[in-house]
Amino acid sequence: MLMIRLQRVGRKHEPTFRVVLTDSKNGPKSGKYLENLGWYDTRLKNDVDQLDVERIKHWMSHGAKLSLTLHNFLVNQKVIEGKKRNALPKKSPVKKKEEAKKKEEASPAKLESPVTPPVPEAPAAPAVPKAPTAK
Repeated sequence: MLMIRLQRVGRKHEPTFRVVLTDSKNGPKSGKYLENLGWYDTRLKNDVDQLDVERIKHWMSHGAKLSLTLHNFLVNQKVIEGKKRNALPKKSPVKKKEEAKKKEEASPAKLESPVTPPVPEAPAAPAVPKAPTAK
């Protein structure tokens, strides 16, 4: 399946991306692509002029899928119609309010549980004196 996605080409701490058409089986760092469709720089205010919109629409009509980030950018620039998609990871950290509620629910349960007294230790055995040895 063909995929239109971002391919990082910038230096360390200076991210810039190519917008490329590639096979979905190629990794994003492989450097293999079929066609360069523009560029995207996260440090600049990006315009649609940076992309070849006609070619992107052409490849979309032939079944190419967009990456989530590129889809959201094109929806934001009103190149394509649709809703933005969530590009964040599906698992999110537990929120602090939910943690506080869980602690409040757990604390009354602790008060209701019976408290068991500590088990006393066994008394120490008396020391047995050693028999004197003859020399």
